[in-house]
Amino acid sequence: MKARRTAVVLAASLLGLSLSACGGGGGSTTSSGAKLITSGTLTDCSDVPYPPFEDFDKSSPTGFKGFDIDIISEIAKGMNLKLVVKDSAFDPLQSGLALNSGQCDIVASAMTITPDRKQNLDFSDGYYDSKQSLLVPNGSDIKSINDLSGKKVGVQQGTTGKTYAEENATGADIVSFPSDAEMYQAIKAGQVDALLQDLPVNLNHQQDGGFTIVQTYSTNEQYGIAIKKGNTALVNDVNAQLKKMRSNGTYDQLYNKYFSPS
Repeated sequence: MKARRTAVVLAASLLGLSLSACGGGGGSTTSSGAKLITSGTLTDCSDVPYPPFEDFDKSSPTGFKGFDIDIISEIAKGMNLKLVVKDSAFDPLQSGLALNSGQCDIVASAMTITPDRKQNLDFSDGYYDSKQSLLVPNGSDIKSINDLSGKKVGVQQGTTGKTYAEENATGADIVSFPSDAEMYQAIKAGQVDALLQDLPVNLNHQQDGGFTIVQTYSTNEQYGIAIKKGNTALVNDVNAQLKKMRSNGTYDQLYNKYFSPS
């Protein structure tokens, strides 16, 4: 899902390292040696809302719900840690700023593992395979990405959907938004002609009945849980919990809760 140009990523990461060095303070380690910003707590940052991966839910213990939230809830439980979730804009998550400045231990936010991001972040094993997709209003004359010349296409800034649109939507007027919520409001208001982003998110919008996915794109994307670079013990702990969830059937239960079985 969510790619930034290397220079921007690197600049943000360096800023995060600077903030971390200036801020100092606190933190703890688990018995495995994993570093945490708060003892006994796994602190996650996510860009909310981005259903079905993350959304607000006042009735939930964390205040949030979604596939990502369920996954990390199981991870925290398996590590005997309390889970705290913080809402954050996506750019500081994918750049490394949020992790490097000590805002959170992990980032679970439908984040695609990319070579650029791996320069500044460590990742868990992939936990979700995603595709890109093109959403248009019912009755639109747009039938594929080849029909976007002269059309306004909404994308989320910092994402692989934006990169895909820039590389493949020839002649389109690409309009960037900070979040999916703003993108969706824009297409509902007729301010853009289409949205190009992750398939599950557009599937969620299609449920409203006014929009149709006209094309999907296989981009070999995998989502991973991002962790501060060098916190290898935490990466290993998270991977161990993901492996356990797959072996005992928990992962399949959570997957089927949000997505149709393939």
